[in-house]
Amino acid sequence: MDDVDSVQAQIARNMLVSGDWVTARLDGVPYLEKPPLIYWTIALSYKVFGLHDWSARIPMALSALALCWVTAAFGVWAFGKRAGFYAGLCMGTCVGLFLFTRVLIPDVMLTFTTALAMWAFLRAIDVEEPRPRLWAFLFAASLGAGLLLKSLIAVVFPVGAAIVYLVLTRQLFSWNVWKRLHPFSGALVILLIAAPWHILATLRNPPYFVFTLHSGPNSYHGFLWFFFINEQLLRFLNMRYPRDYNTVPRLYFWLFHVIWLFPWSVYIPAVAKLSFKPIDRAGRARLLSLCWLGFVLIFFTFSTTQEYYSMPCYPALALLIGSAMATENVWVRRGTRTLAVIAACAAIAAFAIYWNVRNLPAPGDISSALSRNPKSYSLSLGHMLDLTLPSFAYLRIPLLLASIAFLVGALGNLRATGQRAFLASTLMMVLFFHAARMAMVVFDPYLSSRPLAEALLKSPEGALIVERHYYPTSSIFFYTNRTALLLNSRVLNLEYGSNAPGAADVFIDDTKFATLWTTQQRFYLVCAQTSLPRLQTLVGATNLDIVAQSGGKALLTNHPLPASASPAPQPGS
Repeated sequence: MDDVDSVQAQIARNMLVSGDWVTARLDGVPYLEKPPLIYWTIALSYKVFGLHDWSARIPMALSALALCWVTAAFGVWAFGKRAGFYAGLCMGTCVGLFLFTRVLIPDVMLTFTTALAMWAFLRAIDVEEPRPRLWAFLFAASLGAGLLLKSLIAVVFPVGAAIVYLVLTRQLFSWNVWKRLHPFSGALVILLIAAPWHILATLRNPPYFVFTLHSGPNSYHGFLWFFFINEQLLRFLNMRYPRDYNTVPRLYFWLFHVIWLFPWSVYIPAVAKLSFKPIDRAGRARLLSLCWLGFVLIFFTFSTTQEYYSMPCYPALALLIGSAMATENVWVRRGTRTLAVIAACAAIAAFAIYWNVRNLPAPGDISSALSRNPKSYSLSLGHMLDLTLPSFAYLRIPLLLASIAFLVGALGNLRATGQRAFLASTLMMVLFFHAARMAMVVFDPYLSSRPLAEALLKSPEGALIVERHYYPTSSIFFYTNRTALLLNSRVLNLEYGSNAPGAADVFIDDTKFATLWTTQQRFYLVCAQTSLPRLQTLVGATNLDIVAQSGGKALLTNHPLPASASPAPQPGS
């Protein structure tokens, strides 16, 4: 897909091809925002399986499986086999994990390292654990790996939650606890894992030390300042430049977890009936999970937030919910009945939408039936607001399957209790996820520029120009593996790197574009269809030949294509 999905995949390809595993680049411009471990894992997948869009997703899939396993294993160790199984089931089939692993963001990897770190911490300080040094090593290694995934928060979350736990259990100043954690050798492990890349990135992207909190246009202070001051401190304080992000209102950020943990969130009230006294292994694990959950949520209450930022607390919720589900108390039974009602309402709603759109025409691709809400696109799920009733005419089969899924869940939770009801809920989510996957295929022309890339690959050779900034049509770069000139694009994510010494000179303005477009050399331009009137004013309508249109975007050229080279018409063109 366009946006961050193809950005991550293309950076990994650039690293693999160039041999530079330190500095990420997009279109020849340094991209210094993120740590490299996600790029390295994708590049390794390319090396093993080849350069494909599906091979870019293998690290995400393996990370999700590893996360479900470690959540279940933690639960089995703390609460027993049944509760551990339920915790893993909750983690593996909740809405949040499905939604936020459709895109190549490292948060599922971070969530895995966080969950492993919390389990390792609790085992390391457990007086009954015969190998505390091994678990202390795993704790430190998880923090080191996390630093290469999401930087400082990968340490702040586990360490912060652990300190809160030690304070509540009056063990913060216990010599025996710190002896079992091996903090000095652990710090050395963290440095051995994370320090080399940070040092190399600093040395290759000077200046090394800049002491300022000013973040603004046309400035370049090197890697170290941008990575730690701009991306960590100023982002937390909501002062980062460029302002290419938005924040979810605090109340919604908290309440959305009912959706992200659905369907298992109906059992959250049953968690209140559990014991959190640290008198046994189960009580200690529940208390740690509560500290873990609370620390992450409170941290983001005082920071900028996206919907998926709190993913590292999902395993804590899954452990608490799984522990509660194993008790099968009255609140669990009430949760099951509540879920039956919710699923029934969802089944009725999905079928009602299907019935209302069953005879509506669905010409071209879905983009023609969507609204536009660009102010919401800085949120990860902002495109959900683009849905309109006519757009569901393109989603008839997914709607039917979703209604069947919810019907299965409603009947299963109405007629059964306990494990049978939980398995019915699992089946409901498997069917629903399949419906969602089918819907994403329908959205592909809107969320991806692949049809335009395919048309470009079939066309005669020519230089490529992309309008706006890199992200909205980033899959063009991935599927064609070409560089491009960027029209009016020295903004947002690439602005800082564009000021770096040696950055590729790929940015052009309207004047330069008009000059290039009216030469004898063939150029192609990828742009939004809404930009056509402005472009016609710049170079004249007769100089804009449409090669293909898809998903509200267009591929244009400045010279007519030979009839034999014209790509097949695109949907919606």
